[in-house]
Amino acid sequence: MGSDTYRELDVKGGTVQCLPEKREPVGYCRLCIHCREFKVNGIYVKSPSLAYCVKCRVTGEVDLSTVQAVRCADRQGEGFHSITSLIG
Repeated sequence: MGSDTYRELDVKGGTVQCLPEKREPVGYCRLCIHCREFKVNGIYVKSPSLAYCVKCRVTGEVDLSTVQAVRCADRQGEGFHSITSLIG
């Protein structure tokens, strides 16, 4: 899935519009299987949720207070889905 197929979620008040009827704290994104990247100071960085992805192996952390937007791969309207259910 290319970046042109991701949903771009703006961060407002520390939250993102995860689903039409629900805003979620941006902190949830760092643990969500759908989160791909965070926009920080105009630059996209990989999400820590990709740490267990064999292809990505992300090991960095993101200062969530500086996040401007989130690139989300949720195209089915599932909403927040924690990676902990996959790794636990």
